[in-house]
Amino acid sequence: MLDTLKTLIGEHVNFVFVGEAGSGKSEIAINFAKWLVDLADKPVHFFDMDMTKPLFRSRDVCEQLEEAGVIFHYEEQFMDAPTVVGGVNMLLKDESCYVIMDVGGDYIGARSVGGYAPKLNKDTTIVYYVLNAYRPWSNDIEHIDETLGKILGVSHIQLGRLHMVNNPNNGLTTTKAEFIEGMKKMEEMMAPYIQVDFACVREDLYEEVKDSSDTPVFPIHLYLTYPWLLAEQQFPNGQPIPGRG
Repeated sequence: MLDTLKTLIGEHVNFVFVGEAGSGKSEIAINFAKWLVDLADKPVHFFDMDMTKPLFRSRDVCEQLEEAGVIFHYEEQFMDAPTVVGGVNMLLKDESCYVIMDVGGDYIGARSVGGYAPKLNKDTTIVYYVLNAYRPWSNDIEHIDETLGKILGVSHIQLGRLHMVNNPNNGLTTTKAEFIEGMKKMEEMMAPYIQVDFACVREDLYEEVKDSSDTPVFPIHLYLTYPWLLAEQQFPNGQPIPGRG
């Protein structure tokens, strides 16, 4: 997998993850950081650019990432006041390290990186747009175009920096069939416009689906699994799932 990753990223050192809210970009960005650490050829800096959202933020697993060798950056939030993390400009210019930017959802979150556009539009950067066929604003090309257009508009990121990541999932209960169906739908939809670089699947499904497509599939560990989400999975509508007690 690491050989495939190295081929995909080439000489790029800066990686920006954007997309529709709920697409799974934070989970992918977190796992991507871990993969870059495993490459062991450069220090890995991770910037949580989410300014206001209280849940599903990379900073919630900051300690885990730091233990894995990631250098984590974020700004403490006071109430619902927007925050801006420091140090981005300096590290975007440093080609001796990797920089990952996990950007807040939709065009509202993408405003946080607009000021860095001159550096993000250089050849050292890949901007990954995360697609999830099961999200309402990614289920047809018109909605994707609308959301993507707004994100590029406020972030001032050039279309030429854009790469696609396929992340078909319905959360913790995603099945093999749902993953394969979502993969096929998105690949067919995007084929006339732009290639999908890679796809992500929950790690326990990886062996079952890794050869289901010509697109490279990477297993991701779900870090942002809050206790109440696990409880919902075990007891949907107050009823235990059969076999789980």
